Amino acid sequence: MIDPSVKQDLREIGKKLTNLRGSLDLDLKQEMIANFEEKMAAPDFWDDNERAQGLIAEMNAVKSVVDEYTKLQQEYEDSSMMAELADEEGDEEMASETAQSIRGLVGRLDEFELTLLLNQPYDKLNAILELHPGAGGTESQDWGQMLLRMYTRWAEKRGFKVEVLDYLPGDEAGIKSVTLLIKGYNAYGYLKAEKGVHRLVRISPFDASGRRHTSFVSCDVVPEINEDIDIEIRTEDLKVDTYRSTGAGGQHINTTDSAVRITHMPTGIVVTCQSERSQIKNRERAMTTLRSKLYERKLEEQQRELDEIRGEQSDIAWGSQIRSYVFHPYSMVKDHRTSVETGNVGAVMDGDLDAFIDGYLRSQIKTEAE
Repeated sequence: MIDPSVKQDLREIGKKLTNLRGSLDLDLKQEMIANFEEKMAAPDFWDDNERAQGLIAEMNAVKSVVDEYTKLQQEYEDSSMMAELADEEGDEEMASETAQSIRGLVGRLDEFELTLLLNQPYDKLNAILELHPGAGGTESQDWGQMLLRMYTRWAEKRGFKVEVLDYLPGDEAGIKSVTLLIKGYNAYGYLKAEKGVHRLVRISPFDASGRRHTSFVSCDVVPEINEDIDIEIRTEDLKVDTYRSTGAGGQHINTTDSAVRITHMPTGIVVTCQSERSQIKNRERAMTTLRSKLYERKLEEQQRELDEIRGEQSDIAWGSQIRSYVFHPYSMVKDHRTSVETGNVGAVMDGDLDAFIDGYLRSQIKTEAE
């Protein structure tokens, strides 16, 4: 016999799939896929490689929604049929297998729903992620290196591409700062959950006395804004400096002044790039980062104005502490915004961040609904 709780899960899955079918507009999405395929068949499709790659990524994203929904619907129908058979025949082995299949379906449907919730205009864009260690010298810089590895591993598991735009190594270990471009559909939608200060408590490997230390690293995340977004940047407002690259990157490092630093004087925003051999390409990438930061700043200003009109105070201020990672005297990672926590510190540092990102995104959606 199928357990009553499993039958309840199956009924909930059916309700969710019915509601999703109404909101997804699958017919429209099929038309969009056909339109994408028509564009891809054009003789001049690959003339603009970057635009072509963007269209392919967008088509794949729409197609994945249709395919995943179709797959979930089929699995639901198969599970419903198997549950009825298991009850009719009293087959305990079939009932156990069906229950396991239904539990797995619940998890995949939850993840599918979360993907659909990333519907803000810039959620689908690539993400520019920066890490800046706080006071504490080598200890904080080492923590920055650990977070760099964590985000790199998370991105790789998602199938995203990671490019290092700027890297400033620490004096003895770790990093003084790093800027990553994480490329993939919905990269910003996920990683916006990571913006804020990350706190580490551990026995320092750099302290001969074996004392416990607390370190802080700020994480800043903005969407990579393309030139289609109207952001006015006046040439006279920019201070451009060139210098020799300092990070790992091949023979050209420290041989030419290819690295670029751009200061936007009205706001004080500073962006750097040293990932390319060409100074021109580094400048282009730095300008993209600057445009993204100015766009994010504009959005923040608009949100503050709305909060003032509503008389609201945001719970989470920019740059505030969002998560603690405790290695000693016990093992725990806890997100202070959502109370999501785990004792498996090793898995988190190896890029297992989905529970924290999921918790944050769902909490934001709940807040917006209220």
